[in-house]
Amino acid sequence: MQYRNLGRTGVQVSSLALGAMNFGKLGGSTQDEVTALVDAALAGGINLIDTADMYGQGESEELVGKAIAGRRDDLVLATKAGLPMGEERNRRGGSRRWLVTALEDSLRRLDVDHIDIYQLHRWDPGAGDEETLSALTDLQRAGKIRYFGTSTFPAYRLVQAQWAAREHGLSRYVTEQPAYSILQRGIESHVLPVTQEYGLGVLVWSPLASGWLSGAIRAGRAITAHRASFLPHRFDSAIPANQAKLAAVEQLAALADRAGLTMIQLALGFVTAHPGVTSAIIGPRTMDHLRSQLAAADTVLPAEVLDAIDEIVAPGIDLAPDEKHDTPPALLDAALRRR
Repeated sequence: MQYRNLGRTGVQVSSLALGAMNFGKLGGSTQDEVTALVDAALAGGINLIDTADMYGQGESEELVGKAIAGRRDDLVLATKAGLPMGEERNRRGGSRRWLVTALEDSLRRLDVDHIDIYQLHRWDPGAGDEETLSALTDLQRAGKIRYFGTSTFPAYRLVQAQWAAREHGLSRYVTEQPAYSILQRGIESHVLPVTQEYGLGVLVWSPLASGWLSGAIRAGRAITAHRASFLPHRFDSAIPANQAKLAAVEQLAALADRAGLTMIQLALGFVTAHPGVTSAIIGPRTMDHLRSQLAAADTVLPAEVLDAIDEIVAPGIDLAPDEKHDTPPALLDAALRRR
């Protein structure tokens, strides 16, 4: 396992992080299975676990909390808040009112007294930067969080937040968590240059592109990826973006064979090769998944393999941009364009 500085914090984290989105109902994981996965991940050198309050509406945090009991100080614990936690309209977003409540709820579910990295799950257009940053700064000064960061923020919002922190004398975001894989390279053109400029740690999610880069999805095979059951549009072969992904996957599989690599090694080796990336978040549902992903922990892709990947999917290109959850709100809501 490789270890890297988390931005400019001085904290050392593993190049692979254990993501907990599949823990609980979404992935069908029991407490015993989650504990076994956490045990194996820590034994394999992973020291960063990432979850969120909305994963299973709190269930993932509860499972993680029980799994890490007695060894909290051995790992870097990250969670997120901001996406809806129920129907009530104020149980979401980046307001002080909600973030203070959401953090207390997460601390209770995780059964810990502090969070190492507390992340805003999405940018909230309704909350100003000063509102959100002041709340997070106060929580940090109270010792309830050590650092805070963002997830899936557009590059211009990252810049704006850095300016706001300095303008108002507040602590700043020190991490960003964007989607990044061989099939989704858009952050190379805008987000990663910004995170590198401001020294942010980058924890990328979906490095296996929801299973497209796991080796299980190939032309002529039935698609059995777990997410196909609840996100069928991401695997519908009639959709042009999915056709483009499948064509790229076939070329990438041939490249992996020539290089003597598994598809997982190719995929994880690619994202962790970028100098702006700190860790790739893996989300195994089974022990076999975890073993195959840990086997890629020390993969270093030679220049000729990275060049060949560039020929298949060009730098800065997203083959399915609608899947990244970073489309500006004004492009999704006509009222924001026409008011």
